[in-house]
Amino acid sequence: MRKIMLTSSGFDTKMLEETFLQLVGKPARAARVLFVPTAAIDPGAIEVLPKCMNDLLRVGIKPQNIRVFDLHRSLSAKEMEHYDAVYFTGGNPAYLLERINATGFNVVLTNWVAHGGIYVGVSAGSWVAAGNLDNNLGLLHAELAVHTKTSTASGVFDNASMVKIKLKNGSAVLIQGEQYEVIP
Repeated sequence: MRKIMLTSSGFDTKMLEETFLQLVGKPARAARVLFVPTAAIDPGAIEVLPKCMNDLLRVGIKPQNIRVFDLHRSLSAKEMEHYDAVYFTGGNPAYLLERINATGFNVVLTNWVAHGGIYVGVSAGSWVAAGNLDNNLGLLHAELAVHTKTSTASGVFDNASMVKIKLKNGSAVLIQGEQYEVIP
């Protein structure tokens, strides 16, 4: 079952932290996460990287269970089996998607997600999963606007007919299997 959490700004609320832990389905101290900061290529995005890493540490992921991976190559399906979740930080979505596709990680990643791997996106990490850019990961058909003043109303939606979703900081799109939901 697919488990995808697309956020505007990470685990800003207790509800988002708890939602992530529910997706993991095991004690946080036992979870292994692939942390991908590739999109952070400008000073503003680089400045936010510690906040993103702290999202994982704050929910109880052990530092030794977090691998920083910058997409200079792909990971094999066998390597991905070692991880429960992948966490893509914010930054430049076009650059991130270019690296995902150029390394062939898109194929490994989408297959891993289809088989239960947890995808967490923050800002740019969410954009590349949604319908914003050509050759995106195709996890969400709708375009995604992040860091907006208001969010699309919370609740379940139809992925086939939703055109655009707005997420303010502290909100997310949650995809579990074929259920799509905006959470506050």
